Amino acid sequence: MKNPYHFLTYGFTLLLLGFIQHPCKAQAVNQQTKINQQVQSLLSKMTLEEKVGQMAQVTLDVITKGKDRFSSFEPVELDPKIMDDVFNKYKVGSILNTANNRARTPEQWYTIISGIQKFGKGRLNIPVIYGIDAIHGTTYTAGATFFPQQIGQAASRNLNLIKKGAEITAYETRASGIPWNFSPVLDLGPDPRFPRIWETYGEDPFLTSEIGKAVVKGYEGDKNDISSPFHVASCLKHFIGYQVAVSGKDRTPAYISDQALRDYHLPPFKAAIDAGAHTIMINSGLINGVPVHANYEILTNLLRKELGFKGLVVTDWGDIENLHTRDRVAKNNKEAVMMAINAGIDMSMIAYQYEPFCDDLIALVKEGKVKQSRIDEAVTRILTLKYQLNLFEKPVTNYKDYPKFGSKEFENAAYQTAVESITLLKNNDNILPLKKTAKLLVTGPNANSMRTLNGGWSYSWQGEKVEDFASKYNTITEAIQNKVGAENVSFIPGVSYKMDGKYFEEYADKMDEAIAAAKDVDAIVLCLGENTYTETPGNLSDLYLSDLQTEYAKKLAATGKPVILVLNEGRPRIISKFEPSMQGIIMTYLPGNFGGDALASVLFGDENPSGKLPFNYPKFPNSLVNYNHKPSESRSVVEGVYNYDADYNPQYEFGFGLSYTSFAYSNLKLSANSILANDELTVTVDVKNTGNREGKEVVDLYLSDLYASITPDVKRLKGFEKISLKSGESKTISFKLNKTAFSFVNADNKTVVEPGDFEITIANLKAKFNIK
Repeated sequence: MKNPYHFLTYGFTLLLLGFIQHPCKAQAVNQQTKINQQVQSLLSKMTLEEKVGQMAQVTLDVITKGKDRFSSFEPVELDPKIMDDVFNKYKVGSILNTANNRARTPEQWYTIISGIQKFGKGRLNIPVIYGIDAIHGTTYTAGATFFPQQIGQAASRNLNLIKKGAEITAYETRASGIPWNFSPVLDLGPDPRFPRIWETYGEDPFLTSEIGKAVVKGYEGDKNDISSPFHVASCLKHFIGYQVAVSGKDRTPAYISDQALRDYHLPPFKAAIDAGAHTIMINSGLINGVPVHANYEILTNLLRKELGFKGLVVTDWGDIENLHTRDRVAKNNKEAVMMAINAGIDMSMIAYQYEPFCDDLIALVKEGKVKQSRIDEAVTRILTLKYQLNLFEKPVTNYKDYPKFGSKEFENAAYQTAVESITLLKNNDNILPLKKTAKLLVTGPNANSMRTLNGGWSYSWQGEKVEDFASKYNTITEAIQNKVGAENVSFIPGVSYKMDGKYFEEYADKMDEAIAAAKDVDAIVLCLGENTYTETPGNLSDLYLSDLQTEYAKKLAATGKPVILVLNEGRPRIISKFEPSMQGIIMTYLPGNFGGDALASVLFGDENPSGKLPFNYPKFPNSLVNYNHKPSESRSVVEGVYNYDADYNPQYEFGFGLSYTSFAYSNLKLSANSILANDELTVTVDVKNTGNREGKEVVDLYLSDLYASITPDVKRLKGFEKISLKSGESKTISFKLNKTAFSFVNADNKTVVEPGDFEITIANLKAKFNIK
């Protein structure tokens, strides 16, 4: 019998839930109202000079004792005379970066930032906001927990692990006394030539969007309460259209249609803004000839009015100056400042020369070329952020309050993320996993380096100081020796990196000796890839893996011993010249301090690889086509006429990655064969582990719009879930798709769902449906 009081009980429950939930919402609203009142009260007391100073940000070297403002003496010591000029005369409100491009201990950070807050608050007691690039861990803090770089995190496809990594980074950044993190990077990484691919989550908008949301919540907390001493303000970057330069080189011009900008590049930023991100950093480059830092349409009409972003907009390093010195759209610095501020910039990451920015902006306001209201708007956002971070109450957090800093718990999370990022690309004759009794030669320029495991933004900007801080962790060679015993593992470099003037070169380092030694081992673990770099220093002219490394790989293969190629690189360097002669290939990306341990566990089968490529791995330099390409970029069908090697032919496709077990897909079902545009479609599929060991599998759902008013992509990722299955275990996976998944941006730059036929692809299964 039904409960006659069911509806009464149900109604009371809803009412009770409303009372439970409403006070929390009301509290948040009341807190924001209080902050708004505090900001307006403070703003009314500020002089123009104080307001402009709040809009200025300089690097730490500027305010320390040193031979000039570009470097500091060691140990680092704040310079009272310079700080008097910076904080008292020019009223500067923000500091960033580290000194001498070098990591500091939490204790050192506490001393430095405490001194800044004590000196820099001015007559109105406004705290300084400190920002840092904590990219894959707290970059400039010694002892911090370093995770795989973003590209490796994307390969893991594990949103829970990625969010946990962001939470740990936030915790350890706050343990360093720093409340603002210039992360995550939400640029797409569709061009493997570009030097910052490894800072992205890969080439796909949906994958980047989903990870971006998780990272924002990891940094800021589920409720975006950044007053918490365990969370930081996130900073989305680089808005928008970065990393698709025509040249493939950093900070060079891009040409992007409005349609493509909205359809591919905008979704990750929109998702992260909707997730509550507090700040955003701007693209350093040009789009269609216009520097983004001076683009009102992008910075105000798109970002503010359309997306509704209410937070702080900060420039990238020196990019207002660049409008004059590099891009030549402003005839002098003053005009550059006018253009950027009027376009929608709130804070200038000046870096060094703060005087021209402040003096010019004050003059522009007095001349009426920048409205006072624009200044008040920018400063309101800056002060609001400082209140939201609780800096007025606690301007610096104390490292002593963070007992988990660098803890085993945090290290385990970094290790597990590294394990799940590792992607097995080739495993001929099941050469992997290796037997622990095998006699091995470990060789290559990346075999015994902590630097190459971490990449750039690791203890220093270019990662060149990694070895000074990471000696307690294991290189690939050390991890393998620890795993199976040093007596069975020999290391000979064969090829090494060296500094030649300003540039890193490769040289043959005991190559002949290594080739001779290969004859006495059971297998060769060949560790190739790249040395560290980021931004412009990482530009290149040849996407092939270097000639010397290619030659070395061929010579080792010629010994007749099985070669397991380990790729330790920030972007997919082309390996097609020797790939056929490799028995096994493992992609590690830039896995961080625990990458060596994670790789060793995968090599010997203690861990089962589960990473999936977040980009197409190209086969040739002139065949850089993304997985979500247009039909015309796929193979022609005219026999005997075309060179089929010149068609769509990645070495390995987006989403590819092998396991030591096998999975079978079946029973792909749709909740309906025909729906309306506003309907929700449920897709289910059964996945079974048909191998003999437990493993993790990423279930990817792709959607193809078969016919559209704009040529549709062959397919687009619209859902993914990572699952773990024991041998013989099955699981039914369910996806729900709605009009967001079915839509695209049309020729009128409108987001639409067009009637027609669609196709779902999951693994080797396909199913069609129709939208009326």
